[in-house]
Amino acid sequence: MSSLASKFAALSTDNAPGQEVRQSHEDIRSLMIGEVLPGRRVDFSHGDVDAFAPPPDAMERFEEAVRIGGRQAYTEYRGSADIRAELAAKLEAFTGAPVSKDAGIIVTPGTQGALFLAVAATVAAGDKVAIVQPDYFANRKLVRFFGGEIVPIAMDYLGSAEGAGLDLTQLEAAFEAGAKTFVFSNPNNPTGAVYSPREIERIAALAKRHGATIVADQLYSRLQYDGESYTHIRANGLPEGQCLTIMGPSKTESLSGYRLGVAFGAPEIIDRMEKLQAIVSLRAAGYNQAVLRSWFDEPAGWMEQRVAEHQTIRDDLLAIFSAAGFPTRRPQAGSYVFPTLPRLTVAPLDFVRLLRHQADVIVTPGTEFGPHERSIRLNFSQDRIAALDAARRIVEMVERYRA
Repeated sequence: MSSLASKFAALSTDNAPGQEVRQSHEDIRSLMIGEVLPGRRVDFSHGDVDAFAPPPDAMERFEEAVRIGGRQAYTEYRGSADIRAELAAKLEAFTGAPVSKDAGIIVTPGTQGALFLAVAATVAAGDKVAIVQPDYFANRKLVRFFGGEIVPIAMDYLGSAEGAGLDLTQLEAAFEAGAKTFVFSNPNNPTGAVYSPREIERIAALAKRHGATIVADQLYSRLQYDGESYTHIRANGLPEGQCLTIMGPSKTESLSGYRLGVAFGAPEIIDRMEKLQAIVSLRAAGYNQAVLRSWFDEPAGWMEQRVAEHQTIRDDLLAIFSAAGFPTRRPQAGSYVFPTLPRLTVAPLDFVRLLRHQADVIVTPGTEFGPHERSIRLNFSQDRIAALDAARRIVEMVERYRA
């Protein structure tokens, strides 16, 4: 395989949300046991924005931007100056550290766009990059795409007594071995684990000592359960130039369809990201940027109700998987669960495809997040009744194919 082909092979989209519609099931028919299970299709690969509607004024903000016209359509590459000023104030209050409205923030086409630009702005060919296992699938793929060398950091998400269970000794060794960037999500995607204050303080201290850059994906940091505390790494004494935080209105607010992300922190990295964005997409869609004005300004009680509804679904799913004997981390935040399945008579990826074909349930295989073949990830931001019924179908399918 050529170097170019190898580079793009690392960006497989086979298990990305929406891609399953192109996949054939002909080659797994010989593996099938039993009949197709009845029930409504549930796609756990992403959240259901029909079950959980966006904030009521999001569309109004978009329509207002369309009426404004060209001035809103063609903003600066890093985003509308007025909107960035509003965001800087909101994010400064939320994270507890200053955000420069001019030099320290950029609006991107989704948080995925922010992550792409951030890795491109911090990783060169041959650079060592510390990556948590398991963690968001794009982290590994992008580091490999840009020629970086992954240094895996283990996370004992099932057995940890405190926080996420990050192996801080491995992280320290990675920095000592020359890793200059650490990319991680908090809350962790796919497990829903939240890093403890001690873990965050230690990560910040290690990065500061070794001059490493931290890229922190905090996409789900607003969707916290049971009064959980949350520690923002950017507020833990890191020099401004060493930390970049990524957030945005997405699945928590059911605004994924507007494709809006925000990166804030290190001015030098933000400057590089803007230069790259200028040739990749020019800017986040101008009219869509206006929806950011509704972010953090939802009606009174709106976010509290959203958290409570998601927590109910979380607890119900955990009860189903616990009764079935599937080890599962209790998510502290976000809308993901990551159960570990028993050994099966079919390969894990074949089982994921059998779930689609025989049970009409779509999940993301654990191999997308690291060496976790027997795990599956479910986004439980779904209609509650449909989600629970689909979870029971997963259990029934496991019993069909249990080794």
